[in-house]
Amino acid sequence: MSHHFTEAIAAIGILTVIWTGIYYAIRAITEYILKKKMIEKGYVDEESQALFKKEQAISSRYASLKWGLIIFCAGLSLILLEFIPYSIEQSPLPFGLIAIFVAGGFLIYYYLVKSKIEQ
Repeated sequence: MSHHFTEAIAAIGILTVIWTGIYYAIRAITEYILKKKMIEKGYVDEESQALFKKEQAISSRYASLKWGLIIFCAGLSLILLEFIPYSIEQSPLPFGLIAIFVAGGFLIYYYLVKSKIEQ
């Protein structure tokens, strides 16, 4: 692989880790604030607690599937790039192909989980 491509992949990886960390931090803070306000207002009963537990169980149950699909699809895109001729200095093809495959992994995950929840 070319030096520029390796730097680009490293930059994408670093940005992904940073944005994922920011997302989870904001999510944890907002969920905490919401639960705290619900407790203060007296809205928390057994039914609402069960709703929170159900949502958390679903997201944790399929977390491995999500990341497995995303990494698998990203790997497929890198394998496919080995067989497609392109100019590494001028072509945005690697970035587009990786983005499309990762998005495809997310969509596959979404439809799998959606079908499991509806059952």
